[in-house]
Amino acid sequence: MTRMTTHAPRLVAAAGCAALLLTVSGCSVLEGDKIDYKSAGRGVSLEVPPDLTQLPGASRYSMPGDAVTASGYEAGVRAAESSADTAAATQIADVQFERSGAERWLHVRRAPDKIWGEVRDFWQENGFLLTLDQPKMGIMETDWAENRAKITQDFIRRSIGRLFDNLYSTGERDRFRTRIERTEDGGADIFISHRGMEEVYTSSSKDNTIWQPRARDPELEAEFLRRLMVKMGVTQEQAQAALEAKERDAALIAAGAAQVVTLADGQPAVQFDDAFDRAWRRVGLALDHTGFTVEDRDRSKGLYYVRAVDPATQKKDPGFFARLFGRDNQPLPTRQYQIKVDSSSGKSTVTVLGENGAPVPAQEAQRIVRVLADDLK
Repeated sequence: MTRMTTHAPRLVAAAGCAALLLTVSGCSVLEGDKIDYKSAGRGVSLEVPPDLTQLPGASRYSMPGDAVTASGYEAGVRAAESSADTAAATQIADVQFERSGAERWLHVRRAPDKIWGEVRDFWQENGFLLTLDQPKMGIMETDWAENRAKITQDFIRRSIGRLFDNLYSTGERDRFRTRIERTEDGGADIFISHRGMEEVYTSSSKDNTIWQPRARDPELEAEFLRRLMVKMGVTQEQAQAALEAKERDAALIAAGAAQVVTLADGQPAVQFDDAFDRAWRRVGLALDHTGFTVEDRDRSKGLYYVRAVDPATQKKDPGFFARLFGRDNQPLPTRQYQIKVDSSSGKSTVTVLGENGAPVPAQEAQRIVRVLADDLK
């Protein structure tokens, strides 16, 4: 859905300039990719989805790290060329596209701290600002951004759109969370998860709109994983071939169906038929998709340390987090929870514990496991 904003002064000015523009130049059709993001932080405040505050000045997003110079880049190229005999053999093997059921991720044979800056640059180069950049947590999150490539290129848009770009909106916003986990071989697994919002009319008269969540887009996640492969040194052809090969294998092991159960001690839990490695990945992605903040994790103990979203955020947009609310529309406490993954004989059980490792009230745990089970299905 492409919509045009209705600010009268801007429209009058646009119309006048459009007339002048058409008398002195022809129209140019923008050709390009189907993905062209523009951060909502650079747009007008009314375009920012309601669970966000207006982004502060750009200084907040100044990232630490050494400057990249042309001479340094050329030196790197020369070094790569001098070892061409081994580079060709290891380039694609160093970064691998993986898929298991509905989960997609990259496995990189480099330490997480060696690729963090590269992943940060990747999102900024793709038109995003970062609202979360926590190497110790292994989590990076973009702000809300709009895919401008979805805007219809009609006659008026082609004529004045480039001069008055903010008059046009898709009515959609996307944000992405990247989670990087160290693996046993010293490398890293990279997961990308998508969240979407859409602007909808609240009445038939179409005089007011609200932002509401829309379904996550797994194909968009896969496309950004493919692009990240290219950023990390894989050729376009290799990256596309790797993605297509995994997609063809859709005889992929089906994910175990998740269900909410009550354990012997009366606590609710989620159970599904998966061994630990896959269960750990699935639960991590489910936490990313459902709005929890993962503050730490201990894979050896099967623990994710998470916190529910801030109540102020929930109140601004209760619809987005409705699944976390009870019937009384009360948000979860903002304390830390432990999400524990236990696996035995190919079956996994996910339970909810408090910050100190003790069980939480059953009603509270029930709300969390229900959300996780919905995403794990």
